[in-house]
Amino acid sequence: MARPIHLNLFVHGRGHHEAGWRHPRATREALTDIGYFRDLAVRAEQSLFDSVFLADALALGDGAQFVASGALEPITTLAALSQATSRIGLIATASTTYTEPFNLARQFASLDHISRGRIGWNIVTSWVGGAGPNFGYEQQIEHAERYARAHEFLEVVKQLWDSWADDAIVDDVPSGRFLDPARVRKIGYRGQFHRVAGPLNLPRPPQGHPVLVQAGSSATGKAFAARHAEAVFTAHLTKQSAIDFYAELKAGARAAGRSDQDIVILPGISAAIGSTEAEASALLDELDAITDISVGLGRLSSRFGGHDFSTLPLDQPLSVDDFPDPSTVQAAQSRAAVITQLVARERPTLRSLLRTLAAARGHFTLSGTPERIADVIADWTESRAADGFNVMPPVLPAQFEHFTEHVVPILQRRGLFRREYQADTLRGHYGLARPANPYFPS
Repeated sequence: MARPIHLNLFVHGRGHHEAGWRHPRATREALTDIGYFRDLAVRAEQSLFDSVFLADALALGDGAQFVASGALEPITTLAALSQATSRIGLIATASTTYTEPFNLARQFASLDHISRGRIGWNIVTSWVGGAGPNFGYEQQIEHAERYARAHEFLEVVKQLWDSWADDAIVDDVPSGRFLDPARVRKIGYRGQFHRVAGPLNLPRPPQGHPVLVQAGSSATGKAFAARHAEAVFTAHLTKQSAIDFYAELKAGARAAGRSDQDIVILPGISAAIGSTEAEASALLDELDAITDISVGLGRLSSRFGGHDFSTLPLDQPLSVDDFPDPSTVQAAQSRAAVITQLVARERPTLRSLLRTLAAARGHFTLSGTPERIADVIADWTESRAADGFNVMPPVLPAQFEHFTEHVVPILQRRGLFRREYQADTLRGHYGLARPANPYFPS
């Protein structure tokens, strides 16, 4: 096989287009129906995807009136999906800002045991407005502090996972000896934000650590990823931007003492697929026609920390002066930067910008035949813009069905995607090594 392509299914509502839930081919199943998520995960496994990925938000957004909201909490959802699947990886988002390291370490270790080594943790620092008050914070925690907390949080969690040697369980019935206490250690962590005694109260995960996934692309986020992440989900509107990011992050990983193979980079791709170019383009037109401007304005505002864009004319070309400096934004700095770069490059109207963002919130979008979608995927990976993609269908499940039935076979015929699983763990799918335990060397 040529350089293999990694594919993850990113499940989001009833589709990644913000009006996807209204399309006639979108599911009518409730977002609290585990059957909906189970069917998507089973199809993704049948199609040999690396993983299924679930995002999360810790507050109900202001635009919930007009978008499909209120999906199941991802960690408990993955526990259910692990019993409906046997090979595919399962990735859940969890915040380092509004949770405790000991709880999270237990949850993800448990999931890795339940799934027999198929779990990944998407590490986020929560920027969504309204999250803070849900956890007793009157104001949002600022960007720099969120990342400082994240570095410390991750260090605690890894120490907890490593607080058990792989052979700590003896389980010797005749002697009455279940655990070797010499193979379990307290961590005694005392930092600026966290104090954790340890050890964890269950054995080390099958993968050593669940795969560490990260999605921030601000300067701080990229530094965090270069040091810690093993898979990076990222958003780019152009191939050149993705190439630059890929080169920068791989170089950052090498500077941190890691190799290029220690980190897998997966941009989002939202493809409207049709049997002809006209059919695919018509799908996007249908979705755009049922999109609510107020939803787009609300989401744009949230990306820029609550900035009010409603006073701008809808059909007048924008300039970067119409936006706050992304480096000053306390919300999603990386996505704010993607948006301002688009504005500087193309000078769209506000209406046009909202239409672009409605398709996949700043991820790469395109429409076309299966051959065209496969061509783009192959081109980006061959150009070192990506190691694979986070697949973000605009309408679920219909557009995912098109992707698996038509695009995946083309990639397989070209020798770019697997025809069978070669591994049983998410680390194995990504080609990642199992981390050694620094406290209990083999």
